[in-house]
Amino acid sequence: MNALAIALAKSPELFPHALDLRSDMVSILRLTRADYESASFLDGRIAIPARPTRLLPWSLLAQAVGESNLHESCHFLFHIGHVGSTLLSRLLGKHPALFSLREPEILRTLARATREPDNEPQLAVFLKLWSRTFDPHARVLLKASSFVSGHAGKLLARPYAPKAIAMGVAPESYLATIFGGANSPGEAAALAPFRLARLNRCLGCDWKPDDLSTGEVVAAGWACETLALAEAARQAGAQVQTLNFDRFLAQPDACLALAFEHLGVRAGSDEISAILAGPEMKSYSKAPEFSYDLATRRAELDEGRSRHASEIRHGLRWLDRVAREFPQLESALALFG
Repeated sequence: MNALAIALAKSPELFPHALDLRSDMVSILRLTRADYESASFLDGRIAIPARPTRLLPWSLLAQAVGESNLHESCHFLFHIGHVGSTLLSRLLGKHPALFSLREPEILRTLARATREPDNEPQLAVFLKLWSRTFDPHARVLLKASSFVSGHAGKLLARPYAPKAIAMGVAPESYLATIFGGANSPGEAAALAPFRLARLNRCLGCDWKPDDLSTGEVVAAGWACETLALAEAARQAGAQVQTLNFDRFLAQPDACLALAFEHLGVRAGSDEISAILAGPEMKSYSKAPEFSYDLATRRAELDEGRSRHASEIRHGLRWLDRVAREFPQLESALALFG
């Protein structure tokens, strides 16, 4: 093996950070275990000046991975966005049997690529790289970005039959969450064209963001990602365990135990209690320096329900109307209660 292949096979220290599909260049960062554990997102936010970037041609990286004898083995955490997936990723990653990766940018790039049928070679290479751990006895749990849900079925169909947890909430809770967050409505609006295009392809419709109210746009986002996860769960069967975040908050011990069990991890009640007693349940998972707990979440939801009651009603009515017309959406409504 050449030096690059040896380094890649040794550990996940060399992390493929970004892929330029036009130039076929890949940027590589050097990350420590602590870097991985602290990062809420493995995207542009980890490319700080103190971390020099090395650019490699895609062909050179693919050749090195081919020589390294790496294999795909990662499990997945899918979600519809703003439903506690970062928190769950951090909690599960506290167990030594799991190594959590959160939202690698390249997976987003491949999910949004227009030449999707051609990206299988890239996906295979990066899945091998994302499956590496610092501990040979651990297994990666890869948390995808919410809009990667449209590719959940393809990822679960990989030959090694990965397991996945699919997270979400009921529509009313989702709408209240989005409207209760400072930046969430803007994010929903930014993703609306992409999500509506996917929803249109799925249902054979022609909705455009300007055709819908703000609440209906948020509801359509819920429908798009939940439909994708419902279809992936239907296809993959026992490979997928669904988890309602509100149910998790009501029964964290039981839900965390079920998640570990689904991923093949033996975690005793004392271990689970110790994990839940840590700082993760009392801080904002995407920015742990800020305090955040169940009371904070309830206050945000109450704020969203109070200030945006009309838009929430619009969104729920739109969902009910569309569900009556499209049976597949009616089935998706049952996925998270």
